[in-house]
Amino acid sequence: MSYPQQGQGHQQYQQAGHAPVPAQQHAPAVATGYNMKRRNPLGVWLGLPIITFGIYGLVWFYKVHAELFAYDRRTGDAATNALLSLIFGFITLGIWPLVMYVKLAGRIAQAQRAAGLQPTCSGGIGFLLGLIGFGVLYYQLQLNKVVDRYGDIQPGQPVSLAA
Repeated sequence: MSYPQQGQGHQQYQQAGHAPVPAQQHAPAVATGYNMKRRNPLGVWLGLPIITFGIYGLVWFYKVHAELFAYDRRTGDAATNALLSLIFGFITLGIWPLVMYVKLAGRIAQAQRAAGLQPTCSGGIGFLLGLIGFGVLYYQLQLNKVVDRYGDIQPGQPVSLAA
């Protein structure tokens, strides 16, 4: 038994008395994700970390990475990696947490592109502001731009991605 050459399979199928095989119509795939939670930048930056003795900083870093992955699966799931980088960052003398902190800017910029916005989040600015204590404030303001793009859609609800 021989296998048909490329393009001959449909001809043999039709010669055997079967109905013609229609060409598949490919509709453009619309990417979807889940909306993120809008957070108060001042509360995230100053209020909750003071009240929780810094524990909220770890929670925020984990949740932001998890929400970015739920929003756009193309960014990769880095939530656990991000949390571990903060907890065990002393092993690498703080280098690993800094790398994850700068990479967060790239993930936020990708989310801004996926929302159809011009990406304005910069790893360099986030790093410099982080050195003087304003990095979380900057990143949360950038994240809120993505959330505001979708208006009153509740967190966790499906949203369409532009890019």
